[in-house]
Amino acid sequence: MPEPKKDIVVVSGLPRSGTSMMMQMLESGGLEILTDRIRKPDEDNLRGYYELEKVKQLKEDAAWVSGASGKVIKVISQLLQHLPSAHTYRTLFLQRGLHEVLASQRQMLIRRGVDPSTQVDDEQLAPIFERHLQDVYSWLADQPNFNTLYLPHREILSNPEAESARINEFLSGSLDEAKMAAAIDRSLHRQKL
Repeated sequence: MPEPKKDIVVVSGLPRSGTSMMMQMLESGGLEILTDRIRKPDEDNLRGYYELEKVKQLKEDAAWVSGASGKVIKVISQLLQHLPSAHTYRTLFLQRGLHEVLASQRQMLIRRGVDPSTQVDDEQLAPIFERHLQDVYSWLADQPNFNTLYLPHREILSNPEAESARINEFLSGSLDEAKMAAAIDRSLHRQKL
């Protein structure tokens, strides 16, 4: 892999897996993040989503990615395969228990006025998500331009200092680990299963 400062840092995982928290940590640690802040903070993400609308259009237009060298973008796991192969990526992949992810997604839908009984049951969704994750892990392992660090959500919350050090070592060794760890607000971990 080329030197970390040339790579594009990608924060990924399933929706509601802690990707916004990771973006906050990296920003606090000193990295430049790419976000347009179009999606505003709300009850489900009090500190914001740290999204970039262009990411949703990766399949149709990925030309802008060339300007992300040395910066951080958030890309959900379903879109990783659309990142251009011409670039090198250091990927921080958040792993959160599927039951917590599904509970968090369900709560978000309820807050938005969606009747949960009209949605696919969690017991049906869990194996679909599990298969998707296994496919993504296999795909990432086969990509020579991706270097991936897997980060269990629970470990970040229970041992932020050690996980911040691990992330710093993976990325560059120049981040402020104390500020990264301090960016974690355990009170925002509301779906605990």
